[in-house]
Amino acid sequence: MTYKAIKVYSTRLCGYCRAAERLLNSKGVTYEVIKVDEDPALYEHMKEISGRHTVPQIFIGDHHVGGFDDLSAINQTGELDKLLATN
Repeated sequence: MTYKAIKVYSTRLCGYCRAAERLLNSKGVTYEVIKVDEDPALYEHMKEISGRHTVPQIFIGDHHVGGFDDLSAINQTGELDKLLATN
């Protein structure tokens, strides 16, 4: 199965970020981790595109999922699998 590009905006010491990565790993998908604590410009970019200042911020394709709670919620409903799959 082919998947959309996934980006996880994260920091080194974020438990919710690790939880999001574990959930994505359980789906067998590849994702890019962008460490916003290593570059203030990346943090500013994340805030600009997400409208939020907390991590993680997760994007699947052009869709902003939100944080770990949002990711977990759509996983529970089955929507995450639909969002991950491409047509």
